[in-house]
Amino acid sequence: MILVTGAAGFIGSVIVKQLNDKGHEDIILCDHFESGDKWKNLRGLKYDSFVQVEKLFDHPIWKKPAGLKAIYHMGACSDTTELDMDFLYENNTQYTNQLLTLATQKNIPIVYASSAATYGAGEQGYVDDHKGIPALKPLNKYGYSKQLSDEWILKQKKKPKVWFGVKFFNVFGPNEYHKGKMSSVVYQSFNQIRDVGEVKLFKSHRPDYKDGEQLRDFVYVKDVVRAMIELIEAGKKKPTLSGIYNLGTGEARSFHDLVKATFTSMDLKPRIHFIDMPLELRNQYQYYTQAEMGKLKKALPKFKFMKLEDAVNDYVRNHLGQAEQYLSK
Repeated sequence: MILVTGAAGFIGSVIVKQLNDKGHEDIILCDHFESGDKWKNLRGLKYDSFVQVEKLFDHPIWKKPAGLKAIYHMGACSDTTELDMDFLYENNTQYTNQLLTLATQKNIPIVYASSAATYGAGEQGYVDDHKGIPALKPLNKYGYSKQLSDEWILKQKKKPKVWFGVKFFNVFGPNEYHKGKMSSVVYQSFNQIRDVGEVKLFKSHRPDYKDGEQLRDFVYVKDVVRAMIELIEAGKKKPTLSGIYNLGTGEARSFHDLVKATFTSMDLKPRIHFIDMPLELRNQYQYYTQAEMGKLKKALPKFKFMKLEDAVNDYVRNHLGQAEQYLSK
């Protein structure tokens, strides 16, 4: 069996899809469906069973010798504007630490979701070297909840034999449709272009960045998931690869580039309107992120990320522009 938490969500459901493509249907899904459309992410995908978040640690799978072959822990509150730190600590930090503890006790390979939000304003750089992680200062509570688990696992004397914490940068792609204000700029741009013919982007409130030239490491969800699956397989062969890794492309691109690629994929000329950034976001806004990818390249030397324009084109033409936008088996 393979456990995927956050399985009905964005990245989790793409993991289930890619595991299905590799012939795996012996998958236990863990999540909350709630009242939105997350359930649509799982239509057509194959899995053994579904367990709600509160019941996971009571599941009989933990009592079976060698019951789980791998854990993909994507379950978390991913809203970077969430203000309840107690909720984030319980839901993101403690839940992750508990799964890591079980993975250690049961000798189960595990990959868990960290975040590039842990890097804060980037004053320490974007390097996934373990020595520098305790010095990171996230700008928001979400990032701090992820930072706490990264620091916790590094301090443990006993860890899973095969474990990976992956710092996601700006992930976009199919099955993010339920995320609302937290969905990617590509998805929001596509909808704005379709509805009103133009895209609104935040103005820059720093003199060293022009409007639309704020930079991010945008990475396609299909690549992110492929990397996680390959890391688990590589770790089984060479457990010393275990550790915390960046998952970006290693190339910062502007929001203008991203939106232009979206217009191009829709066969339209760019029309962009710049608006003021809300005051509550200005002190926690990252103007530049770019993952240092040397560590992943050593672990997966043959791995290649899609070029931004190619990834946006695949997303727009093969998913957003189709009647059936969701991934399915």
